[in-house]
Amino acid sequence: MTAAAPRVAVLDYGSGNVHSAVKALAAAGAEVELTRDPRAVQAADGLLVPGVGAFDAVMQQLRDVRGDELIDRRLAGGRAVLGICVGLQVMFARGVERGVETEGLDQWPGTVRELDAPVLPHMGWNTVTAPEDSRLFAGVADERFYFVHSNAATEWTIEGRTPSTRPRVTWAEHGERFVAAVENGPLSATQFHPEKSGEAGIQLLRNWIATF
Repeated sequence: MTAAAPRVAVLDYGSGNVHSAVKALAAAGAEVELTRDPRAVQAADGLLVPGVGAFDAVMQQLRDVRGDELIDRRLAGGRAVLGICVGLQVMFARGVERGVETEGLDQWPGTVRELDAPVLPHMGWNTVTAPEDSRLFAGVADERFYFVHSNAATEWTIEGRTPSTRPRVTWAEHGERFVAAVENGPLSATQFHPEKSGEAGIQLLRNWIATF
């Protein structure tokens, strides 16, 4: 008897470019639903939080559909959540963009700000430096991934009390070092777009799905 495909909800809160994420998750073997229905979000095996645009706009859109509460509720129950691009950025305590400071979801301490780089946005393919024990990057740590952003988190302060609770942080560089991905218990996130990163991105999504 064939096992049922894992169910992933893509949070439909008004962020653009969600359909490529839906297609990539399906290619990775998931049964995918684009939804903002609280019951569907909570029932899914995994929740993907996309994010395109300005930090403050994404936060407002999330709060408008009570996405902040839905994310909190899933994480409190140890249920898998994956943020992509600005979906990673809003997991931090705050973002500063064009002089506007906005409170984030505060899952992690720290501030997202504009990169100190000669060319912005950082757009295109880049390598990453992943921890050896990363589950997300198993088999793809040496691949390139597709980035489109000007802002990023450049510091990480959570260490974890034991090796098993230590967050796995992946880094990349564009002008300066920044957080490219985080694996922190049920909450994972990538600054790059797996759905635009070819087969390496699909494999990363498979790796995430395998953690359910």
